[in-house]
Amino acid sequence: PAVPPRYRRERTLTLRSSSSALYNNLTVLCPPARPPRAFGAVHGTTLTLLGSEGPPRQLPARGGGSALSTPLLTQAAWCQLPARVLLVLTSQRGVQMYEADGSTLVFWHALDVPEHPAAHSVFARGISSAGKHFICVGTSSGAVLVFDIPPKGTNVTLSEVLEQHRDPITDIAAEQGQAPDGAGDLVTADDSGTLCLWGTGEEFTLLGKIPGSGCTCSSVTLWNGIVAAGYGNGQIRLWEAGTGQLRAQVSAHARWVYALDLAPLTGKLLSGAEDSFVHVWKLSRNPDTDDVEIQHCHAECVTDTQVCGARFCDPAGDTFAVTGYDLSEILCY
Repeated sequence: PAVPPRYRRERTLTLRSSSSALYNNLTVLCPPARPPRAFGAVHGTTLTLLGSEGPPRQLPARGGGSALSTPLLTQAAWCQLPARVLLVLTSQRGVQMYEADGSTLVFWHALDVPEHPAAHSVFARGISSAGKHFICVGTSSGAVLVFDIPPKGTNVTLSEVLEQHRDPITDIAAEQGQAPDGAGDLVTADDSGTLCLWGTGEEFTLLGKIPGSGCTCSSVTLWNGIVAAGYGNGQIRLWEAGTGQLRAQVSAHARWVYALDLAPLTGKLLSGAEDSFVHVWKLSRNPDTDDVEIQHCHAECVTDTQVCGARFCDPAGDTFAVTGYDLSEILCY
């Protein structure tokens, strides 16, 4: 096989404040075939947006009655649908959706907070576009909220709630390639490591469930019917989306995996973890045996940094960016 290209540090983008230690705490807006337009990382109650022009902007979490009770943000992600791009923020109070540049609030959905709060905190986390016009958001109760997004305007509706998980949702991912027949095109993951595979039509159908083994699945991606999942024990596991069969398992990191991302054109997989390493892998299917194969391409150490966000910056996976806890910059490779 051809030797994959090596990555090198290219530039550094300065954040106003460091990135919080949250799963998948980096979002990149990448128009097809153009350089990335913007980056976003969460710190406490605000999201810092860095564009290609102009100073950094900050979006606060909504839903606080007073300055003292501003909720913490849990994640932010751009969701690219065929008709429009929205920036979605999740917090301890609810879900905020903005136009892509963060200028206009399109929609706010408050989470149901129980009258007598138990020991469990309430929050939303896990964001993905799904199908042609849906955005899915996970919650701490294990429910997945499905929002129907109009081509323009603010008439966003909660079209259904998927209730298959018993534990807080950690991450949600949509198919980035071509799903084989019957494989489903959406995967949801939770704190216990359980994965659910869904088909997204006008209504969502549960196609399969992969039970957890008691280890949190912090991040998940889906490509050509292969589910790649990162876990709290540092492993990456590859599952068959159609059958739920385990196809490969790699002890990828020495500590908790915090981020996975996938380059749809090439099947490159990016993983970042608490052990300060970022790895690039290549996923493929053997044309003769249909076996799922994973090959290690590159390792990058971000010295003394707990990596909490890692994203490719182009569809081929030739460039990527990394955030870290207590690191007030985004590193680009």
